[in-house]
Amino acid sequence: MENLTHDMSNYDRVKECLEKNGEVMIKLDTGDKIELHKHNVTFEDSSQEIVVDSGTETIWIDGNKITYYWIHKEGFEK
Repeated sequence: MENLTHDMSNYDRVKECLEKNGEVMIKLDTGDKIELHKHNVTFEDSSQEIVVDSGTETIWIDGNKITYYWIHKEGFEK
């Protein structure tokens, strides 16, 4: 059986991480850092866009522009 994890895009990994953890931080290729929360984010699989509804505006993020992502952990040391 193939391990499909290696074939996943950052878009897919962020989607999975957000589902599991409820929030995730992403960094885009522009250097912008954005915190995503499960309650106001949807994923458009056909276009690989992440849609954030902030209440006052809607933001579309190109999933291909994600350079890395991480989650906050209490007591985490670098």
